[in-house]
Amino acid sequence: MTDDTRATLSCGLACKDPRAELKWLEKAFGFEITLVVEIPDGAIAHSEMRFGEAVIYVGSEWDERHRSPASLGGVNTQSIHIQLAAGLDAHCEKARAAGAIIIAEPADQFYGDRNYRAADPEGHVWTFGQTVKELSFAEMDEASGLKMRTSL
Repeated sequence: MTDDTRATLSCGLACKDPRAELKWLEKAFGFEITLVVEIPDGAIAHSEMRFGEAVIYVGSEWDERHRSPASLGGVNTQSIHIQLAAGLDAHCEKARAAGAIIIAEPADQFYGDRNYRAADPEGHVWTFGQTVKELSFAEMDEASGLKMRTSL
């Protein structure tokens, strides 16, 4: 099957309860379910969700290398970032009301974004950002004491 609308990059979440994760991500973060693949016993083998142009896969834990943070004492080896066009603070409040653990409250950053960090019920870490001020690398350098560049 050829699909020109498939995302160039996507990530997958291993979950103890993928059905609950799908419903929660819809309610808390505003993702839209676009595909659910069930095996004969009704368990979810694979699913896909969209947020704007972003795609994530949500599925069951399926081997020793694909586990939920809930099965690993909260350990994450990656976090997922979503860039919002507007409404970051309202998005955070919606997520909080749905039970997200807010790890870092919304705050302005030296690079011109406002962001917050949250954990979902299975412990996956998410960051959400919104650009509030366009800054040059020189302005970011001055604000942070760091050195921004586009190459090594």
